Amino acid sequence: MSEPLIFVLMLLSFILLTLLVRFPVGVSLFLAALIGSLASGSGLPWRHLVEGAFGYFDTLLIILTATIFMKTLEGSGALDTYVNFLLRTFYRYKPLFLLILMFIIMFPGMITGSSVTAILSAGPLVAPVLLKIGLSRSRAASFLAMGGILGMIAPPINILVMIMGAGVDMPYVGITVPLLILVGPLAILVSLWLGLKEAKKISKDDLASLLPPSFWPQYGWRLIVPLLSLIFLFLGPSLWPEIIPDLGLPGSFILASLFGWLAGRPFSFFQATQKALEESLPILSILVGVGMFTQIMTLTGSRGWLVVSILSLPSIWLILAMMLSLPLFGGISTFGSASILGVPFILALINLNALFTAAALSTFAAIGEIVPPAAFSARFAAQVMDEPSLFRVQKHSLIPVATFWIMGLILLLFAPILDKWI
Repeated sequence: MSEPLIFVLMLLSFILLTLLVRFPVGVSLFLAALIGSLASGSGLPWRHLVEGAFGYFDTLLIILTATIFMKTLEGSGALDTYVNFLLRTFYRYKPLFLLILMFIIMFPGMITGSSVTAILSAGPLVAPVLLKIGLSRSRAASFLAMGGILGMIAPPINILVMIMGAGVDMPYVGITVPLLILVGPLAILVSLWLGLKEAKKISKDDLASLLPPSFWPQYGWRLIVPLLSLIFLFLGPSLWPEIIPDLGLPGSFILASLFGWLAGRPFSFFQATQKALEESLPILSILVGVGMFTQIMTLTGSRGWLVVSILSLPSIWLILAMMLSLPLFGGISTFGSASILGVPFILALINLNALFTAAALSTFAAIGEIVPPAAFSARFAAQVMDEPSLFRVQKHSLIPVATFWIMGLILLLFAPILDKWI
């Protein structure tokens, strides 16, 4: 069987297994890879499947340890205290208050690289506030969904860029500024578009009934230690390389988690790690499946065919292809979209700075979190807000999604100029 037919067979198998049979995405990717291998005459290549499963091992560790860190912030009471402080400080200023609410939703996604984690962690804290200031349930759900997606592509952890970087041997270094150029304006535009029209000022008494508890009176500055230690572990090795060793992202998250365990109210660190594994397992399984799928594509030659086909596209068609195909495939698996399509697109734009290209492509791929049939972010946001209509959530998200496309395109077109400035 030819390489194009093998690729089409693998892709269709994955889509059918996910949508019709309703297997988990990770399992569907594994079975689609197995079908592609058998169709190509390669038999059961267990070595390649195992090698592919460990293809994103570094990323798996980052996601797991980052989720453990988030669970320690929740368990110690630090996260509730942070949210309490931010809401009490900025509730008087409506535009700024909306930006703070957006940041609160984004924060867990910025740490873990998962939009769903952001929505499920921060959503219950922010949801009653959004309703209290006057947002409808559908618009508030869109606010949550877009915040989760923005957290997903924001620094310091962007899993989509990590996946694409692993495919082109690009280290995850220097990506912070390109991502901030994208996420900063998007966070402002999206939060004001979704919230400013319906939002009203909230009184201090109304806010007090919605605030999570603050543990500052009991533990004081100790609650800030986990976050400060994480920032120090991120920045220290680059500022003082001769004194502070670089522990890597997983090591930094684990050490900061230990500080979180000792910083605030007592909780079981073992149970926190169990909850972290339980929450991150769906994402970890997807990445394992993506690794297997990509490895078998390489084995059968279909990945090479895909890369060559994309490289041969004219420039205008190339840009249109990435703006449409990444979100559409992301409607099934955002991480799969970044791996299977993102890597060839980076190679096709090799004349541009790979960091800017990867940042823009991660924005296009992240739109898939709103796109059916999966629409993970929209679905979970609707669930948190108790909104029965997914369509209404997606309808409110149309203009924000258009800004994602525009900002990603601007970053691509102006990459040569930005590359000289930064």
